[in-house]
Order: sequence, then C-alpha cells, then structure tokens
Amino acid sequence: MATIDQLPDAPLLSVLMPVYNEISTIEQILRRVHEVPLSKEIVVVDDGSQDGTRDKLAELAADPTGVPFRLFLQERNQGKGAAIRRAIAEAQGRICIIQDADLEYDPGDYPHLIDPILKGNADAVYGSRFLGGPHRVLFFWHMMGNRFLTLLSNMLTNLNISDMETCYKVIRTDLAKSLNLKSNRFEIEPEITTKLAKAGARIYEVPISYAGRGYQEGKKIGWKDGFKAIWAIVRFRLAS
Repeated sequence: MATIDQLPDAPLLSVLMPVYNEISTIEQILRRVHEVPLSKEIVVVDDGSQDGTRDKLAELAADPTGVPFRLFLQERNQGKGAAIRRAIAEAQGRICIIQDADLEYDPGDYPHLIDPILKGNADAVYGSRFLGGPHRVLFFWHMMGNRFLTLLSNMLTNLNISDMETCYKVIRTDLAKSLNLKSNRFEIEPEITTKLAKAGARIYEVPISYAGRGYQEGKKIGWKDGFKAIWAIVRFRLAS
C-alpha cells in the first residue's frame, strides 16, 4: 500500500465534507476551507439533502470562478457514516481530515492538526474540544454524554483520548482506506477509533476551537444517537 512518502504528486490534504441540509452554511464553509494555505482538495458528499443544499452545491461546483471542489451525490440519505466512507474512497490526498459542513469547527486549525503526522510522530490526530481551546458554552448534558462515550471507548480500546466524538479526525489516507469502515450513521466515530486502536495506529490529540450550535440552529445529533454509539463501541471492539 502506498505511503505518505510515495505519493509526491498527490495533494497534501483531502478535506472530506459530508453534507446534509446545510443550505445556510455550505457556501461559507467551502470558502473558509479554501482559504487555508495548504495543498488540498475538497471532497464533498451530499447525503440526499432536501433543503436546497444539493442544488446549491451543483451551482457552486459549476462556477469556474468559485471554490474548486469535487462533488459526489448519494442517491438517498444514508447517514454521516456512509458519506464519510464515500469521501474516504474518493480521497486522493496524502492525509485526510473530516470537516462537518456547519461552522462548529474552524479550518484554521488544519496546520497544527496535521503537524504531528508531517513530523512522522503520528498516524492519526484528533482535534479535542476538551484540551483548553476556545469554545462556545452550550449544553452540560451533551458534554457529559460525549465524555461518557469517550470513557467507554477508552476502556475497551485502552486509549486515553479526551474527545472520541470529535469531528476533526485526521488520518493518513492509506490508513483510512485500510480500516474497512461499515457504519452508515453517527456510529462512524467510535468505529474509526476502535479500528485505529486495533491497527496499532499512533494517535495524537491537539486542542481546537469549537463554536457549537444549538438544535434550533441545526444541530442533528441527539440522545438516540448516544445509545447507538454505546452499542457500536461494544460491537466494534468485540468484532474480529
């Protein structure tokens, strides 16, 4: 399998952007990603949006003066995990990073997220919302749910990650493609972590800024997803 050093003509970074009903933020997040001064490609997978996002993406992709990105359309809504799996399959960069299409995570953090991989110290880097970076104050119980899931994941993987559910997972692309991910929805987060642990990947964490949004602002994950994540943590740990 090709390594990061064997792909000199590839872009340094593939930004993997799963999208579902983000009409109010999609143009701005594409612009913010594009403005990051790194060699990169943007891989957008629309997961069956129904609020006009799909048409907007087609319009933006056809604009030769706009932000360049590669657009892939899921035939129907399958979930964030399915969109991420499609984006990983299409990635051509040497490193890939998952970027939500809202404005909660700041692409300006990319340089220090990829730094441990570029220095040869890490195979994957997690951007942690709990290591002291600036963040918007929001829901106590949402934070506690995240920390419980992280604790359970750590117990079963023997890792000491502080934020397993973070969107910002940065992985060498050859490694990401080898994980054989299966999840279609939010269970993709513990699946990635469990399979990185099983692969013996060197994982680093760095602090990131976080501008979380409320449910009235479009946040999609809820308590039912938490129970699914618990089952996913156990299931992927026990799977061969």
